[in-house]
Amino acid sequence: MASVRLEEIVARYGGELVGDGTRPIRQVASLDRAGPDEISFLAHTKYRQSLAATRAGAVILMADSAAGCPTACIVCAEPYAYFARVAQWLNPPASAMPGVHPTATVESPVPASACIAAGVHIGAEVSIGERACIGPGCVIGTGVDLGADALLHANVTIYPGCRIGARAIIHSGAVIGADGFGFARESAGENAGVWLKIPQIGRVIVGDDVEIGANTTIDRGALDDTVIGHGVKLDNQIQIGHNVRIGAHSALAGCVGIAGSATLGSRCTVGGGTVILGHLRIAADVNISAGTLVTKSVPLAGTYTGSVPFLEHAEWLKNFAHLRRLDAMADKIRALEIRLAELEK
Repeated sequence: MASVRLEEIVARYGGELVGDGTRPIRQVASLDRAGPDEISFLAHTKYRQSLAATRAGAVILMADSAAGCPTACIVCAEPYAYFARVAQWLNPPASAMPGVHPTATVESPVPASACIAAGVHIGAEVSIGERACIGPGCVIGTGVDLGADALLHANVTIYPGCRIGARAIIHSGAVIGADGFGFARESAGENAGVWLKIPQIGRVIVGDDVEIGANTTIDRGALDDTVIGHGVKLDNQIQIGHNVRIGAHSALAGCVGIAGSATLGSRCTVGGGTVILGHLRIAADVNISAGTLVTKSVPLAGTYTGSVPFLEHAEWLKNFAHLRRLDAMADKIRALEIRLAELEK
């Protein structure tokens, strides 16, 4: 879009303007790389050195950093969120041309405002919301409900019966509604050791304003539905098992794995590479650090970490050797405590 003046940004989003309100702003940029017609932000004091040297036309920051700003600034309580809103305004999504590509296979009615790209397959009894945009090569199974303004990038697959909320964004390669990993093992007789497939008859229900990253997979429920709450944000290459329930406005970073029937509360954050075992319950407002293995339920809000800082390999081997002897060391300490207590008597 064309540039906007700083005073227009403040009129739209609030905050306190310090400096020339007529300065034109064309784009957003980092503190280090911003130019005179770009706006940046400072959300953490450790980047104040970059603030002093910035060439940005304006900076979004908190009141305690305003004095050190060499250019115009917008003072607000939450600079990062404010920056996100400005970035959205300056970078509106490209509008797709409504219509159905001649190579698409469509077995259900499509509203005139929807965009159906090349090679799309839409099955029978599918409901497509107004202004939905379905990218090249997507497959929409029978009975899917796709909400208004939903955006599916190329090669997304939605299995039959699933429901996707309004304004959902699903990135390329995501698979919604594949069978959950449900098998029962024969333990006796001539079929001992054989795995029997359990039909996965639930659905995946995705709420409004959800974003699902590239190559993320969400399995359908075995009996009940897998549910992704409103406003949830899922990064790339995440695996969500069957019957998992994720509360509204939670955010999960890349490569998280959640096993079947686990429940994650609202407004949780989960760092990259975390694994949450099945059938656990995580309370609302829980923050889990990257690389954590969650093996038991978390009943209280807070921040939880289970990772070990990496070390030089030889040092790690030495420390791990001590860890292997912890039980024996604990037994010796208890014995010494008993002897010390006897001596004190």
